[in-house]
Amino acid sequence: MPKNTLSGTDISQANSSLATSHHQNIWHQRLLGEDKHRRNDLRSPFQRDRARILHSAAFRRLQAKTQVLGIGMNDFYRTRLTHSLEVSQIGTGIAAQLRRKYPNLKYLLNSMSLIESLCLAHDIGHPPFGHGGEVALHYMMRNHGGFEGNGQTFRILTRLEPYTPNDGMNLSRRTLLGILKYPATYGELVIDTHQTSVKNHRQLKPSQWPPVKGVFNDDNDKLTWVLDCLTADDKRLFQTSEQSLTHTQYPHLKTKYKSLDCSIMELADDIAYAVHDLEDAIVMGIVNAAQWQQYVVGNLGDIEDKWLKNEFEHIGDKLFSHQHHLRKDAIGTLVNAFVTAININDNPHFTEHLLKYNAHLETDYAMALSVLKQFVYKFVIRKPEIQMLEYKGQQIVMELFEAFESDPERLLPLNTCERWLDAAENDTNPMRVLADYISGMTDEFAARLHQQLFGAKTAGILELSRE
Repeated sequence: MPKNTLSGTDISQANSSLATSHHQNIWHQRLLGEDKHRRNDLRSPFQRDRARILHSAAFRRLQAKTQVLGIGMNDFYRTRLTHSLEVSQIGTGIAAQLRRKYPNLKYLLNSMSLIESLCLAHDIGHPPFGHGGEVALHYMMRNHGGFEGNGQTFRILTRLEPYTPNDGMNLSRRTLLGILKYPATYGELVIDTHQTSVKNHRQLKPSQWPPVKGVFNDDNDKLTWVLDCLTADDKRLFQTSEQSLTHTQYPHLKTKYKSLDCSIMELADDIAYAVHDLEDAIVMGIVNAAQWQQYVVGNLGDIEDKWLKNEFEHIGDKLFSHQHHLRKDAIGTLVNAFVTAININDNPHFTEHLLKYNAHLETDYAMALSVLKQFVYKFVIRKPEIQMLEYKGQQIVMELFEAFESDPERLLPLNTCERWLDAAENDTNPMRVLADYISGMTDEFAARLHQQLFGAKTAGILELSRE
């Protein structure tokens, strides 16, 4: 689909007339009608959404979940919680820049609380032990609808978090639209590769079992509600999928489009991942200046932006300096460079403006961000010591799942067991209850529970009383 980059003055027919009360009310609606008469509560719907996310148990657990480097390796680097806070700060910075660049689109960029909500919530569905835990759960759920972190995030927000009995946090429709990085269901995206199951869990290779990026079939009713206000053509186009061209090893279909809010959140996430995880790696001595020069500067020789090219040629001196303030200045410079190089593109095939407009990095800056992400992946994520931790977490998750699956009524905590029995009686995928329970664990809780079940040394019963 053709996309036109907009300038602040030539936005095609964009004006604030769509920001009518009717249009806003559609996106302010919630799954469950609310009639809360609280004293002097003048918050916007998105301020309420942010508060619900911030105060949720799922959000708090991010403080003890792996970002890249394993919890407990060092007290300096980032967890999923600090990462999410940094994504939120970058996301609001992007939104502020776009409001200044595109004054005629202020009606779409009218809530920093909305962007904060998306950025704070974007990782709450990720299981313990990072990608290793995600692949492990997906493998154990391979015959029951799969598992994927973004799908679990949507499930927590719309169903699991006990703010309401059955509708999760009961967030506004626009917040839920914004969290949908992949707005189609597992059943619409999965490709059967006829992969043979492993004979032993220790043989599982993550590259052979990539999770399907989408909403679980079990949550299709919630997805349907979020997209109900779109026209049939917009909904059909929004859920269009295709084979991924950037990841040749990824066999499943991927959706092509995101909302404006989601595009801002995703850029903020990418910037935080590439720049801040790089900082962790530098501080811990995982990467060095020679590697930076060869694999980052050496791969950016073709960019045309003179300022950016010059910056990358010289910023390594600050990044790898033993003077901390110079490194912090370099990190801030990189973040600022990406945040200020974001524009809004226009896809004329959508009528809904939240889908019509998307945030995109300028070409050279997108290339630079991609090179940084590849650098972090090559020297940090793929580092054998990191992969060993990921592999260990993978084994813990699979063995916990196998144990609960063997006798759920005996081993599951009371509330989770009741959910299991209810799902079994109503034939609504009881295995999903196991995935919900394990994915909600922190790294430490999962490790202690595994020790309790399989280790020679037993943990105290009271230490493992979370439901």
